Amino acid sequence: MFTAISKLFDSPEDKEQSFINLTRNILIFTILATVISMAMVATASDTPGFVATLAALAASITLEIIALLYTLRGKIILTKALIPVALVITVTIIALNANSIHDISIIAYPLIIIIATLLQGKRALFITTPLVIGAITLIGIMDMLGMTNSPIAYRTGIDEILIGIVLLSVASGILNLLITRLNLAAKKAEENEKAQIEANEQLRNLQASLEQRVEDRTVELTVRGLELERVNKQVHRRALQFEALAQVTQTIISVHDLQQLLPRVAAVISENFNFYHVGVFLLDEANEYAVLSATNSEGGRKMLERKHRLKVGEQGIVGNVTLTGTPRIAMDVGVDAVFFDSPELSETHSEMALPLKNEDRIIGALDVQSTESGAFTDEDIQMLSLLANQVSLAIENARLFDETRKALIEAQAISRQVTREAWGRLPAEQNLIGYRYNLSGATPLDQLLPLTDQTSSTNNGKEKEINRIAVPIKLRGEIIGTLVVQSPSGEMNQDQMDLIKAVAERVAISAENARLFDETTRRAERERLVSDITGKIRSVNDPQAMMQIAMDELRNALGASRVEIVPQSIKSLD
Repeated sequence: MFTAISKLFDSPEDKEQSFINLTRNILIFTILATVISMAMVATASDTPGFVATLAALAASITLEIIALLYTLRGKIILTKALIPVALVITVTIIALNANSIHDISIIAYPLIIIIATLLQGKRALFITTPLVIGAITLIGIMDMLGMTNSPIAYRTGIDEILIGIVLLSVASGILNLLITRLNLAAKKAEENEKAQIEANEQLRNLQASLEQRVEDRTVELTVRGLELERVNKQVHRRALQFEALAQVTQTIISVHDLQQLLPRVAAVISENFNFYHVGVFLLDEANEYAVLSATNSEGGRKMLERKHRLKVGEQGIVGNVTLTGTPRIAMDVGVDAVFFDSPELSETHSEMALPLKNEDRIIGALDVQSTESGAFTDEDIQMLSLLANQVSLAIENARLFDETRKALIEAQAISRQVTREAWGRLPAEQNLIGYRYNLSGATPLDQLLPLTDQTSSTNNGKEKEINRIAVPIKLRGEIIGTLVVQSPSGEMNQDQMDLIKAVAERVAISAENARLFDETTRRAERERLVSDITGKIRSVNDPQAMMQIAMDELRNALGASRVEIVPQSIKSLD
């Protein structure tokens, strides 16, 4: 039996120290609560059921202490299996010997469900929760049958029992959902922690490698001082390169405009890698030329002004890279036959071009030039390759952002046009100018109202000034009407103006909904009429009868005095 119970309550988390600590803390708090309860019960020794209540608490605290000792040894099956049950029985005995279902001890049941959910997980929904519901039901029934010591047992009804059952069931379900969500979050956090640990381990390995290299150079300081200085410069350069990668990534995240993004990327690479020229080439729509789109150098700006471009596959290292899609490096441009000698960049001694790709499609090239021969190290090539990938992603994202923005603008323009046309037709179709609303109700307008801010009226021979406010009714940026509010109370304050504007917005939405409903209704009626006419035509097989039915139905539907079908002769193709 113990083996069956162990299998029922066993879970992988039982071996985790964090869960064992949680179980230990729950037991400690439970023992403290039980001790406090025993102290409170001991002060009321003259109450009925005192002995039974104190015995239940004593048994409960004994079991809790035993469970705590097992938990401290790493064995928590006893706690998961018996503690919730013991708590339910203890609270039930306390309630039965006090005010029964009306006793304050009943509030311990939800706490027991919380404890069970923390210990048992989803099993609490099928083990502890039914036990608690059974206890509530038992107490309520015993109250109703007069089997308890409660002086207010006569108040207990089936509705209180049902309410208690529903509340406890809902609470248990919500707690299980919450625990499930927390477990998923904890699992994800654990995975993230493991990933962070691995990343930290890699960083530590890299740090250890760098420290070892520095230590080796330090030992040889007397004979290899220059070598140490070179290594230090490489480390510093590497840090700057990582900083450049971070800055480019930040630029990609914050800038979506391609015209702003590419110059900033070129400037960041030039400043952090100390290259005097960085250029970003993009292929034209025909994929025939690589067009210089951004640069950082003075010579590059002159090339931008004259719209510099290179023939794909024919001109320069950039042209070669945009054709093959593989990086090309010239450590000494003087001996590279592919190098394109630009007069604006006469100081170039080494050049590297990296392809910019969107998946397998070449979209351009990143061109980097230095005034030194053999200026590119393996680390530079690796880092610049990462930067090229980031730039490619940024270009594609910027293009998608621009396309989406243009599509949104077009959709908004079409929406405004449709709104403008629909509301432009409405006055003629409905033969309606507007409505006037006052205390007597709503009446259609027979002429347009003046939209001046003030007007006057005569009352018993005295002219009275009336304040009039006109607020446009806007829908999707289009003005579809005007809300005119006139008040004899004088100038309106800002709160009243804000209220009028808010009402105008609601009027626009309500009017549009009404127009759409009317349009949909008319369309549905038209479709129904067409369907009825078609059905009547198809009900006969005689062409003459079909035409007669069609004319009759059209005349009735349109209210026409005359409908004719004029045959049309079809000329032969011969």
